[in-house]
Amino acid sequence: MSEYAIVDIETTGLSPSAEKITEIAIYIHDGHKIVDEFVSLINPEKKIPYRITQMTGINNRMVEDAPKFYELAKKIIELTEDKIIVGHNVRFDYGFIRSEYKSLGYDYQRQTLDTIKLSRKFIPGQPSYGLGNLCKALNIANHARHRAQGDALATTRLFELLLSMDRNPENTNLTGMQSSLGKSLIENLPKAPGVYYFYNKDQALIYVGKSINIHDRILSHLNNNLNKKAVEMCNSIADVRFNLTGNELVALLLESHEIKTHQPHYNRAQRRTFYNQGLYTYFDDDGYLNLKIMRVISTLNPVYTYSSVNEGRNHVEALIAEYGLCQKLCGLYDTQGPCFHYQIHQCNGACLGIESKESYNQRVQEALENYQFDQPNFFIIETGRTPDERAVVKVENGLYKGFGFINNDYPPHDLIALHDHITAYSDNKEVRRLIKTYLKSHPSTQVIPFDPERG
Repeated sequence: MSEYAIVDIETTGLSPSAEKITEIAIYIHDGHKIVDEFVSLINPEKKIPYRITQMTGINNRMVEDAPKFYELAKKIIELTEDKIIVGHNVRFDYGFIRSEYKSLGYDYQRQTLDTIKLSRKFIPGQPSYGLGNLCKALNIANHARHRAQGDALATTRLFELLLSMDRNPENTNLTGMQSSLGKSLIENLPKAPGVYYFYNKDQALIYVGKSINIHDRILSHLNNNLNKKAVEMCNSIADVRFNLTGNELVALLLESHEIKTHQPHYNRAQRRTFYNQGLYTYFDDDGYLNLKIMRVISTLNPVYTYSSVNEGRNHVEALIAEYGLCQKLCGLYDTQGPCFHYQIHQCNGACLGIESKESYNQRVQEALENYQFDQPNFFIIETGRTPDERAVVKVENGLYKGFGFINNDYPPHDLIALHDHITAYSDNKEVRRLIKTYLKSHPSTQVIPFDPERG
């Protein structure tokens, strides 16, 4: 039987990154009864806003001599170790507690369980699932509303009632909702980067995701009741599988490929696979850099690719608006004279030769910079799945070619070996954007250029 730490906190505001905890109450519960408790005011080391004092009754004078969070940190860690954190809207409480520990340089992690989610499952049809209204409907007394001890104790009584309604408490203990997944399966998931796969009872793949911590990401799915789609998917999960990737970049690339290959039902927004329209550039007779959307040509490398002409037009229109480009030179305004934007003073007149080609072309290059690699041919070297290997991603002629893994026995700059260990994957606008964004946010990543003519 699992043990629980039923928690409630009061704070100086709503944002964990900007606000602090002023009071905490923890009731340790063994699944049958309360076995320990801890309640304390906390000095937040900042002023408590008047509106918060009006709601909670906690003022600056009350917390002036209270312990600071770091003075209670060890006690809270010990009290909640190996316990499931339970709360009414537990993400709020857990988020603040994690933020407090983060400021101390400690990564506080516990499994969580939300009594709002359990209440929706076992007590459907309530007009409100707020703690006050729910307790009133269920005749659960709370003599200190908006104080940590009163709300935590009321949450404890609600939790006991919900546990008594659950015929399969082992699954509830794990996720807060009925699930076909065994506890041992979840506990044995790796806390490492990779791609994970959800299957339903018919062994149909229903969702693909990626994470730098597969275990925690899957737990967050199982505890997600923010919308109907999330709850529906969670209730459909019967099996979980995963592929380790060793690093976030390969996880991103593999996730994109798997979604477009398998078309899982719950990955609707990411399922587009056909990119038959491309954005191309060319210089006109006057030396101005033009843009044109047209069907992808195998002999030419597009700057960007789209699944439809309309998607491409929308993208170019956004570039025009952001960088002040000319509609006519971007292929969106067919006229012998000036473009419409020039007439309303939103174009500097490149379409009439008024703006210099040097000035205009520089803005076009700036607009396209986010969609082009700094160099066309290179390998990216990242951490592998084990200490004995490295991951390798290949870009050639500005196009993504695939990734693979290579043993550390090979010299770091053995280009032939790097080529040989690449598994081919399809190029598209999304994976190029993923690679460019990753390199920009990870500037220390090892990049090895190569000459495709020499290998």
